[in-house]
Amino acid sequence: MELPFSESYKIKMVEPIRKSTREERERWIKNAAYNLFNLKSNQVFIDLLTDSGTGAMSDRQWACMMLGDESYAGATSYYNMKQAIKNILGFDYFLPTHQGRAAENVLFSALISEGDIIPGNTHFDTTKGHIEFRKARAVDCSIDEAFDTTLQHPFKGNVDLNKLESIYLKYPAEQIPCVIVTVTCNSSGGQPVSMQNLRDVYELSKKYGVRVLFDSARFAENAYFIKTREKGYVHRTIKEIVAEMFTYADGMTMSSKKDAIVNMGGFIALREEELFKKAAQFNIIYEGYITYGGMSGRDMNALAQGLDEGTEFDYLETRIKQVAYLGQRLKEFGVPVQEPFGGHAIFVDARRFLPQIPVDQFVAQTLAVELYKEAGVRGVEIGTLLADRDPVTHENRYPKLELLRLAIPRRVYTNNHMDVIAVALKNVYDRRKKIKSGYRIVNEAPILRHFTVELAPYAGKNMETSFVEIK
Repeated sequence: MELPFSESYKIKMVEPIRKSTREERERWIKNAAYNLFNLKSNQVFIDLLTDSGTGAMSDRQWACMMLGDESYAGATSYYNMKQAIKNILGFDYFLPTHQGRAAENVLFSALISEGDIIPGNTHFDTTKGHIEFRKARAVDCSIDEAFDTTLQHPFKGNVDLNKLESIYLKYPAEQIPCVIVTVTCNSSGGQPVSMQNLRDVYELSKKYGVRVLFDSARFAENAYFIKTREKGYVHRTIKEIVAEMFTYADGMTMSSKKDAIVNMGGFIALREEELFKKAAQFNIIYEGYITYGGMSGRDMNALAQGLDEGTEFDYLETRIKQVAYLGQRLKEFGVPVQEPFGGHAIFVDARRFLPQIPVDQFVAQTLAVELYKEAGVRGVEIGTLLADRDPVTHENRYPKLELLRLAIPRRVYTNNHMDVIAVALKNVYDRRKKIKSGYRIVNEAPILRHFTVELAPYAGKNMETSFVEIK
């Protein structure tokens, strides 16, 4: 008999979590203006809001933290991180930042100007926010298959080469500072990009003189899918696959709070010395000196160790199979999800779950609130709220997918927790027809509104929305 699959780690320390009553949860979510970001962590039983910075570090990472060098300039921890990036990713130049959106802010300050066009495979919220804040435009060039949650396609994160080339033909190269390939592609359901597609995007972009950047928060999970799904890679190690992936990039940003399994940290890595020097000036202005960039020495040490651990097959197999376990349980209950399952989260198709809720009543947010009230499980909307308003017309943008993301922290929960999540969502699914309406916006910010938006139950008419202008 074949042995059952088991985790590649054992538990050394635990943290208690509090169960609550439905009455408490209904009061808490109302007080939070139906925005799950506004909940206190002790009001949440199982927290799937994000996998960013919420993982459990290893004993080796904690040991590395004790050896952190907190020197302001030239700390040994900086050089440990520099060497790990060179060894694993192959870049000579790098800048530490305190997290991924800080890396985007620094690099885009050096790279993107008003009127620029930045194509990619469904830019995530902060990426698109930083682009549009600079009065540039993000253009989605994802393959059409990404938007059919029922379709089995191994690499739904792929860039459509015809769509991309049409952008290159329409605009001059000087108006396209880069193409951004997100690996894995979060907004389409944690979907991977194939090695062949990375290679093709790079070759096409070189033909038109456009640099290629990777949004690399979950690059190791992407490498796992290449190994397990793409012909010719099954016998390659994760580190070998990663090394090849980044030969097709001129630079990268990284939220290390994901695949480097740290609670805080990020970086920019580049091949061009001139772009590095330009970005370094913004790093000093926004983040800190170039050898710490908003990070402590102990966090840089933990990050370097996390890059090594995060690119090992046994760890990735444990992590991704737990995500798949939740996805399979939900499928057994008939809950509609994005397939095939992604690397860091299960994405519930809210439109198929609640077809009776109009899109302007925020379908995925409605589902997220119902799941929280059911069992204290906190997910996050990846839909109309996150899509923001069009910066020109100020009308809501309605994306092709309305998803409830259930992001699984790394090495934190057991499969018993996954069972609780699955049954809770089944209970909501069983009473889905009783959910008659969604929510309306009471107050919102003009950019990245989903973090701070205030909502109220839809009551048959929309109230005037209050905007906070950013100057």
